Amino acid sequence: MSILYVSPHPDAFPSLRALIAARYGEAGEGPGWGGAHPRVSLQPPPASRTPFPPPRLPALEQGPGGLWVWGATAVSQLLWPAGLGGPGGSRAAVLVQQWVSYADTELIPAACGATLPALGLRSSAQDPQAALAALGRALSPLEEWLRLHTYLAGEAPTLADLAAVTALLLPFRYVLDPAARRIWGNVTRWFITCVQQPEFRAVLGEVVLYSGARSLSQQPGSEVPAPPKTAAQLKKEAKKREKLEKFQQKQKVQQQQPPPGEKKPKPEKREKRDPGVITYDLPTPPGEKKDVSGTMPDSYSPQYVEAAWYPWWEQQGFFRPEYGRSSVSAPNPRGIFMMCIPPPNVTGSLHLGHALTNAIQDSLTRWHRMRGETTLWNPGCDHAGIATQVVVEKKLWREQGLSRHQLGREAFLQEVWKWKEEKGDRIYHQLKKLGSSLDWNRACFTMDPKLSAAVTEAFVRLHEEGVIYRSTRLVNWSCTLNSAISDIEVDKKELTGRTLLSVPGYKEKVEFGVLVSFAYKVQGSDSNDEVVVATTRIETMLGDVAVAVHPKDPRYQHLKGKSVIHPFVSRSLPIVFDDFVDMEFGTGAVKITPAHDQNDYEVGQRHGLEAVSIMDARGALINVPPPFLGLPRFEARKAVLAALKEQGLFRGIEDNPMVVPLCNRSKDVVEPLLRPQWYVRCGEMAQAASAAVTRGDLRILPEAHQRTWHAWMDNIRDWCISRQLWWGHRIPAYFITVNDSAVPPGEDPDGRYWVSGRTEAEAREKAAKEFGVSPDKISLQQDEDVLDTWFSSGLFPFSILGWPNQSEDLSVFYPGTLLETGHDILFFWVARMVMLGLKLTGKLPFKEVYLHAIVRDAHGRKMSKSLGNVIDPLDVIHGVSLQGLHDQLLNSNLDPSEVEKAKEGQKADFPTGIPECGTDALRFGLCAYTSQGRDINLDVNRILGYRHFCNKLWNATKFALRGLGKGFVPSPTSEVRAWWVVRWAAPTWVTPLPSPHQARPLPLRSLHVAGSTGHRGSLRHCGPPAQWRGRPFLAWATTLGTWWLLWTHLLESRLPVVPTPMGLWPLLLGTWCPLADRLLPPHKPGGHESLVDRWIRSRLTEAVRLSNQGFQAYDFPAVTTAQYSFWLYELCDVYLECLKPVLNGVDQVAAECARQTLYTCLDVGLRLLSPFMPFVTEELFQRLPRRTLQAPPSLCVTAYPEPSECSWKDPEAEAAFELALSITRAVRSLRADYNLTRIRPDCFLEVADEATGALASAVSGYVQTLASAGIVAVLALGASAPQGCAVALASDRCSVHLQLQGLVDPARELGKLQAKRDEAQRQAQRLRERRAASGYTVKVPLKVQEADEAKLQQTEAELRKVDEAIALFQKML
Repeated sequence: MSILYVSPHPDAFPSLRALIAARYGEAGEGPGWGGAHPRVSLQPPPASRTPFPPPRLPALEQGPGGLWVWGATAVSQLLWPAGLGGPGGSRAAVLVQQWVSYADTELIPAACGATLPALGLRSSAQDPQAALAALGRALSPLEEWLRLHTYLAGEAPTLADLAAVTALLLPFRYVLDPAARRIWGNVTRWFITCVQQPEFRAVLGEVVLYSGARSLSQQPGSEVPAPPKTAAQLKKEAKKREKLEKFQQKQKVQQQQPPPGEKKPKPEKREKRDPGVITYDLPTPPGEKKDVSGTMPDSYSPQYVEAAWYPWWEQQGFFRPEYGRSSVSAPNPRGIFMMCIPPPNVTGSLHLGHALTNAIQDSLTRWHRMRGETTLWNPGCDHAGIATQVVVEKKLWREQGLSRHQLGREAFLQEVWKWKEEKGDRIYHQLKKLGSSLDWNRACFTMDPKLSAAVTEAFVRLHEEGVIYRSTRLVNWSCTLNSAISDIEVDKKELTGRTLLSVPGYKEKVEFGVLVSFAYKVQGSDSNDEVVVATTRIETMLGDVAVAVHPKDPRYQHLKGKSVIHPFVSRSLPIVFDDFVDMEFGTGAVKITPAHDQNDYEVGQRHGLEAVSIMDARGALINVPPPFLGLPRFEARKAVLAALKEQGLFRGIEDNPMVVPLCNRSKDVVEPLLRPQWYVRCGEMAQAASAAVTRGDLRILPEAHQRTWHAWMDNIRDWCISRQLWWGHRIPAYFITVNDSAVPPGEDPDGRYWVSGRTEAEAREKAAKEFGVSPDKISLQQDEDVLDTWFSSGLFPFSILGWPNQSEDLSVFYPGTLLETGHDILFFWVARMVMLGLKLTGKLPFKEVYLHAIVRDAHGRKMSKSLGNVIDPLDVIHGVSLQGLHDQLLNSNLDPSEVEKAKEGQKADFPTGIPECGTDALRFGLCAYTSQGRDINLDVNRILGYRHFCNKLWNATKFALRGLGKGFVPSPTSEVRAWWVVRWAAPTWVTPLPSPHQARPLPLRSLHVAGSTGHRGSLRHCGPPAQWRGRPFLAWATTLGTWWLLWTHLLESRLPVVPTPMGLWPLLLGTWCPLADRLLPPHKPGGHESLVDRWIRSRLTEAVRLSNQGFQAYDFPAVTTAQYSFWLYELCDVYLECLKPVLNGVDQVAAECARQTLYTCLDVGLRLLSPFMPFVTEELFQRLPRRTLQAPPSLCVTAYPEPSECSWKDPEAEAAFELALSITRAVRSLRADYNLTRIRPDCFLEVADEATGALASAVSGYVQTLASAGIVAVLALGASAPQGCAVALASDRCSVHLQLQGLVDPARELGKLQAKRDEAQRQAQRLRERRAASGYTVKVPLKVQEADEAKLQQTEAELRKVDEAIALFQKML
């Protein structure tokens, strides 16, 4: 049995790290040794079994007397091997190991050093300011990395996150206050995200963040950076104090210079260039193509870029499935993609939920469309029965002083339609602003005749089958709306105790959150027995019909068969015994009011109790005696309480935590009322929907939601579909009156007296048949109610396609491909679409359901107007000032008391307002966020980072267009070559044919083929004569052997080959390009491609692979990360830099090859990004030259890059260029260490073998460019570097020596280093003496001992670095 020994101290972060790793191991593949999970021990290891010296905790013993492993890093990796992120040596594993090393060597010492002074555990000589500054420097790389990443490595926690989070537990608990956490916003977001993971919470519990006054941001002299914006700022913050002072002195000198020398206000210049102040002003009529012939603006501007494109896309029909094909039913081997939009409310305005939904859906739609599939994304809008009626009623009262009842039903409906025509398409305009590529020609409104006919058909069919039925049951009732409402329209307000709430229709606030106790006297009792009950709704006691107690409650056994007396109505209430009563709650006796409580209703059904309704639809009391009759329900609450006190039956009142149901439309308190309504039997339909998921016919992603799906379906109740409104689909059901004395009159709940019909005439015929009378004896009265909005929404996937009528759209696009929406409406909408689709069409409405997360604010809070954290997507797109945010609050429906609180929230989150980010940045950011699980904590600063990314795209393309030049012509394909030929040892002839019978031989050598080969399959690049393009040709060889080699290639090419009159030689009719594509595999371009050309094409291939793979798996963060990394870190940071000397050089062949590669990167890269960033990619793509005249007119209908097209994977080139990048990183690190920011120092490379030396020589030019180095020379094997060089390790085969001689002042540097060394020695000595003191291991807390050890390790490591630097500078003297 393996044993994990850990410290019991709650702050022993190394042990916590091991425990969390064990949790992950238990949930995953298990520990690394393949055995059982270890037992955890809080006791120290037995001395008899431990090795010498005793292991540090955590320690792992693999069986008694077995192998010992100790130390948090080793133990964690052994417990959770899957946390490495991939197999050893993979990129993911290397990244994890790098961050783990950083946590161990940088974060832990800095964190402990900053926390000890804060806790008072330091000597007087220790400098807390320096410790806090060191923590700030350690956090800077984390902050920058996490600005664009959710986790440190990959899209889920790894050992890297585990090591870093546990290292930072102490600072977050004891040092980093809210102000500091705002500075380190990305680190804080990541830290909170990690500690909320189940495995972390199981060990750490709820992590309480520090809220005290001591703050990293408040320490004078600490080098704490402002919120991270640029790499230049991060470098400034890392400078030494002396250099910073020198820099400031230089600034002062420059400020004193005459005005012509004032070149320093660069931040202002950037402010003028960055914000979107550039607009597109050229006159472009809506629907015409934007003019991009002019010069590109200096910087990216969302207003400029997003202008005019959408109307052109729409006018050209790019979003229609018919585009590019004769009809939608035309066969398409690429397949069909169909998705319908979750129809927003006609009253709605854009919110972040819409923005997230449409960003995901549009990216998927655009990807499928670019892949060549017949693609339909169908828009629509929901009539939103309650919401729309409330809006129009308020407008009617405000403008005319009329209620809907005064106006009448028909006139009121005319007002609603008038409002819909004027205001109802606002949401469509906002969706277009988001770039949503919907087919607006197919836009549907749920009250359109086509969809209304489908609703009527569905109701009639289901009613005829008995699936829809009439019944009197308890419903959620809004007295203000006079209507039943669905569960989703009920907000649950939690109260902790006595609370006064505003209720519509009442001048004074109403008391909630109290429990009132009163007594019922036992009937016929001589001893004046009574039963005390308690309720939060004292007015409902007027509808009590019984008192219930538990059958096993000994206190009430003597009351079996007895009743109690109601004090206000002439009714005795039986005492019933029922298991639902909780004996431990209150007195163990419960009042039963079946007509006004769901639990009481079920008790009443079991015991045959009468349900007495005491409220009408307006909430006024009925069926009660005076003085209560006619009172509003909450006025009756006061009257009943007073009457109970008067009769001496009041027994007390106390605070009671409770949940108050509120109508989210009217804010009225919801009442359970008994009303006759229409219901849908859901049992069988739910079973079918659940079985479809179990069989795999319907996939729900992420799969974690499947459990919720089955739980809902297994516990589903029948669905109330009646609504007492005027706006909506009026129920096609009629109450029957038979004008025949032989037929008794019917009552509302009796389903036999209700009939449904597509028309009134059809209903009359059905009624006459039912009662066996002639139609003229039937009188019909249509139900006044309308159907629940969710009923028509449940039919949406097939009603928009013309169901129940057969149509081309219905046959092609039903069932759909995908349904994408938020997980919060999985039951209310998704489940009902599946149930109704299976029932009415026999088919699932879609094959897959993808559920995205819910958007919260940057702190993880639910967005609420009262908190001031609601973000309008249009404010993110266009930008808004802080005052503008405040003004929005004043125009909202918030109480004045809540407005000030909301303003404070806005001021804290957006102190300078929200900057303009643009549509593309918002869409890209939202899709990048989708890996966070059930909730998305949206930080606007991260969206702003993607706006800067757009600017990077803009500048990169602008530079590339200058490099390509005006006369650049891209090759017809994405290959570098124009075509390829074979040159053999013996002469080979290629003949152009004006016609098949006019052959004129031309020696191959006259084509200037580069190079010479003597074996089969070797190919070289050359350019064909222009006059040969697209013409038939004849190929032959002059010897049998040469011919045989050529013939073999032609057979392998599978091109049409026929014999010639000359005998064995083949005649090939075709063009040059097809021959080229067959004679050489496309991933083996030859000619003049440089190493960096091959490297960037290989990286582009990887980006294409990851993008397609991510889209297929709905892994949007993987796609955005791959594309972001390629553009920013590989194309812009590396390739473009390496390209500058090539484009300016004299080798025109290499320059032309580089231009072709650069064009390919732009072409493919923009196509990759297009689904996420349609505006900026279209703007840039339209400025590129086209490969062929037949190229599509728009990027949104251009082919998406496929792995088969971009198959340039070149592991050899990547491995070679990785050495150049490793050397570059080492040089940059040394330059930063010695502040060589404006100098190009020489660099000498020490290699371990000749192969590495040859490779280093080959990449030295790239290193010189990327690292801004002087001479880059490879030392001979065994040779020493020149004196005065700083050393860094680039790889295990290569060391970098950076020449410092003559660039720094050795004497001055030695003085500073000696002082630093003396201070480090003093600190180390104090720590050693402290740890050697008697009783240290017993008296000092374990967490302090561990902190001392970490501090000593940090100090000793610093001493080693200082000694190395001293030795270096001494040699330079």
